[in-house]
Amino acid sequence: MNVILFGPPGVGKGTQGEKLAAESGIKHLAMGDILRAAVREGTEAGVAAKSFMDAGKLVPDTLVVAMIEDCIIADPAMGFLLDGFPRNVAQAEALESMLSKHSLSVGRTVFMDAPEANLLERLSGRLICKACGFGFHRQYSPPSKSGVCDRCDGELYQRDDDCEDVIANRLVVYREQTAPLLDYYKSKEGFRRIDAAGEMQTVYAALKQAVEG
Repeated sequence: MNVILFGPPGVGKGTQGEKLAAESGIKHLAMGDILRAAVREGTEAGVAAKSFMDAGKLVPDTLVVAMIEDCIIADPAMGFLLDGFPRNVAQAEALESMLSKHSLSVGRTVFMDAPEANLLERLSGRLICKACGFGFHRQYSPPSKSGVCDRCDGELYQRDDDCEDVIANRLVVYREQTAPLLDYYKSKEGFRRIDAAGEMQTVYAALKQAVEG
């Protein structure tokens, strides 16, 4: 099964997607992780992407899709879960074209949604490890020791874009950019929409049902 998981910032795509991919035995492909790995490993796409990043520019969609392609075709039979990509219709069309080239397709596209107040609460409490990038939450999943990562003992911090004013603006931009993408996928077979505002276990159960049902 190949899955696309998308939704607004703070809806839980990363946490839920990573768990579902591990349980299903498929690749969890999060765009940030893919980009960092490609740059670190010095792949052709990674080197090209780094030149844009170093210049303070956005990485072009063509390069983003090329990096995803590298991950998928390394083991196409394994299946994948794309976490937070595509973000707009142009990226969706480029992704679909790339998959078609390899005789692959997406079986489920799941939109995770939640009220804005819920998303603000989640994002404003988020903590990230400086060393390994693992995420915690002050309320929902706090670290065992304040300010210290349970996994690697690294220092935890709050991202600048996780303050409430910035979050509110990110959500406005997201809603504007994603409305066309939502319309694009709603008309396609395999589209599912779930309420991601509840407890983590409840949302995961809904996600599993959406993917498997």
